[in-house]
Amino acid sequence: MAEKGAEGAAGAAPPTTAAEEQLRRRRQELNYWKQNAARLRSRNLVTGLTIGAFVVGMFTYTILSVKQERIMEELDDEAKIHIMRGPRTGANS
Repeated sequence: MAEKGAEGAAGAAPPTTAAEEQLRRRRQELNYWKQNAARLRSRNLVTGLTIGAFVVGMFTYTILSVKQERIMEELDDEAKIHIMRGPRTGANS
């Protein structure tokens, strides 16, 4: 029986210190990032392209709407000129 107890104690892993445990966890994290780096890069790329497309779209929309306001102002100015000049009839001349 003493032999079985000695074998069980010898077969069991010795208790790990805090530094060894921290090193083991760090290695696990490193392996995880190595395995999933390509997937993470592709997700970052998709996210970046989506945000970039949104920004370009918003910028384009803003520029076009401001340009349209200028055109509308020009049309309003022309309409005011035509109204002020108006058609010359006997009643308003």
